[in-house]
Amino acid sequence: MSSNDGKGDRPIGSVIGYTDADLGALRQILSDFEDVEIRAAREEVARVRVLARAGQLARKQASGQGARVRAHDMALRSVALELAAASRVSDRSMQRQINDAVELVEDYPTLLAARETGAITRQHVTLVVEAGAPLPPDVRAEFDRLATERCLTDSANRVRSSIMILAERMHPRTMPERHLEAREGRAVRIRPLSGGMSEVCAPVPTVIAIGIHDRLTQMARLVIDSRPTPDAAEEEPDVDGHTFTGDTRTIDQIRADLFSQLLLAGSPVVDPLAGDGTGPLGAIRAKVQVVIPALTLVGSTTDTAGPADLVGHSPIDPETARQLAAGATWWERLVTHPVSGAVLAADGYARPAALNRWLRARDQHCRTLGCRIPAINCEVDHNDDYAKGGKTEHGNLCHLCQRHHSMKQFTAWRIRQLDGGILQFTSPTGRIYTDHPPPVSVHFTPDDPSDPAPF
Repeated sequence: MSSNDGKGDRPIGSVIGYTDADLGALRQILSDFEDVEIRAAREEVARVRVLARAGQLARKQASGQGARVRAHDMALRSVALELAAASRVSDRSMQRQINDAVELVEDYPTLLAARETGAITRQHVTLVVEAGAPLPPDVRAEFDRLATERCLTDSANRVRSSIMILAERMHPRTMPERHLEAREGRAVRIRPLSGGMSEVCAPVPTVIAIGIHDRLTQMARLVIDSRPTPDAAEEEPDVDGHTFTGDTRTIDQIRADLFSQLLLAGSPVVDPLAGDGTGPLGAIRAKVQVVIPALTLVGSTTDTAGPADLVGHSPIDPETARQLAAGATWWERLVTHPVSGAVLAADGYARPAALNRWLRARDQHCRTLGCRIPAINCEVDHNDDYAKGGKTEHGNLCHLCQRHHSMKQFTAWRIRQLDGGILQFTSPTGRIYTDHPPPVSVHFTPDDPSDPAPF
């Protein structure tokens, strides 16, 4: 079947095709890209090791002197200035690079070795170092080993939550203690920008920040959906009698405008009935997806309770998780494996609504390679097209975000689902990539690992 809408004769559901020459060119590009990536990783690590030697040299120069801290700082400044002059950067910037390099070489040798072989990306390295920053030196070695093992399994954004939770679990101080301490630093700051603009910055609890962004996004989409059609806009004059030219703001611009309007007036000016009234924008409430361990939910203070996972973002402290659970409009029980954390069951899947819950429990996020858009913001895809006889059952369904759902429809990428929810992605070059259902990253291990699931 084809569609003729005046814009061409492209068949419905047609995909971007590849000639043999195109496929050959793409395969060569892919091979060259992999070679370049490995060489870049080796050069990157070689640079880190050279900078670390500079820092270690400065430490050696300062050793044995009375005012050791000051002497080390002066030696490091001197070395940094030498390297900065050779590379035409500021010595302050070079000194920071040297300090970072020393930390990587001395505290994260396993991570650095994995990067050197190209097994992980620079984003993995940045993630682990940032997550491990609050940890005391005596636990860094174990964190380096465990975090690197996790990085080898998936993309940086996919492992972010589990790496951060690992760091939280390994810290000798509890997360509630550190959360309360971090909250003491909250403030609103203004950072001037160019062009008469400024940036408003306010560190707030992560779940609050995600909720703010989610509500602004919902409002912005409603504003976009409410725009008049071009024909209607031409016939409708504005308050000054001029012809309405239409709202052409992007969703980012609308979010920023709504943010300002809500802070200044308590409600967006584009919706006079907003706020807590009956207006369509005012009725919107933020939506977040949180996975909470059972022990955390009941208020356990044991080490096995652990933090909760704000899906797609970062861990949150147990008290915030319990407050969210107390006011939740709906929530569901997940049965997970006591060791691996893999989802074993949800609240049943006999009805369509229950099937959706089951799929959310299994997938948690978009299943496309490296993507971590939460499942609640994704579309459900029939891996074998429904129009071609594909069944509406859990073995033929998965969550894909809008971007990747469209790619499946209009490019030569193909998806096949195997037993256990394992997905095989076939690229246009014929390469096959496998994506496994993610484990629930917030789980606990019972005293006896052979015990069945904890519910």
